[in-house]
Amino acid sequence: MRTRAASSVKPLGETLDDLVQKLGIKKKLQEYEAVLRWEEIVGEQIARMTTATRISKGVLFVQVRSSTWRNELNMRKREIIVRINGELGEEIVLDIKFH
Repeated sequence: MRTRAASSVKPLGETLDDLVQKLGIKKKLQEYEAVLRWEEIVGEQIARMTTATRISKGVLFVQVRSSTWRNELNMRKREIIVRINGELGEEIVLDIKFH
């Protein structure tokens, strides 16, 4: 039985990163992460009144339970975008549509 040289073995995380790059799905995975982590990133109070539903071409779509909250979130949109992108470590969300 042949064994590989220790120098040719890559850690699993590095191998997965290489695969994601080769498949060209890194941006899609990051966009999906923005939707998944919405509640964690915006906090409990906002999360109770909203649901991130999808992201398309850098636009995050968020369902809001009341027009009052929709107005408030529209005023805080830039702050929320900065927070999301900061958490993701890259500019993934370019705009948010509250509906």
